[in-house]
Amino acid sequence: MDYIRKMRSVIGNDLLLLAGTSVLLFNNENKLLLVHRADTNDWGVPGGYIEIGETFEEAAKREVAEETGLITKDLTFFKVFSGPEFYFTYPNGDKVYNVVSCYIVTDYEGDFTSDDEVFGHQFFSLDQLPEKIMSHSRVVIDAYLNEALGQS
Repeated sequence: MDYIRKMRSVIGNDLLLLAGTSVLLFNNENKLLLVHRADTNDWGVPGGYIEIGETFEEAAKREVAEETGLITKDLTFFKVFSGPEFYFTYPNGDKVYNVVSCYIVTDYEGDFTSDDEVFGHQFFSLDQLPEKIMSHSRVVIDAYLNEALGQS
């Protein structure tokens, strides 16, 4: 995050191209974990930006741990996302274009904790997701659902 802060000090709210991760984390009932994000007050899949020197996998594991307290065991690569749906303007005016590597996790351990990035977490049935989901999380979830239903 120091890199992003440094870049923001130079360019302000202008558009940044950022690499990040998303994680579709499922419990043993095939319910999807969503985090209630503090920055947008939306629900979203755990994830975030890569720090300098990290791999996508390291960033995915770190972000899940930071946002939920859970330790992921195995990551299964799902898909890379980019495109117009991954332009985003945060409530503070920061503009980003995200290229996101997404992973699926079913093997994890630990107890839930929170940091200042999230208000909380909850597992949802795939047919009973909350309405207020971040747009790029919605794209990732829909892609998973389409593939799971054989519609890709």
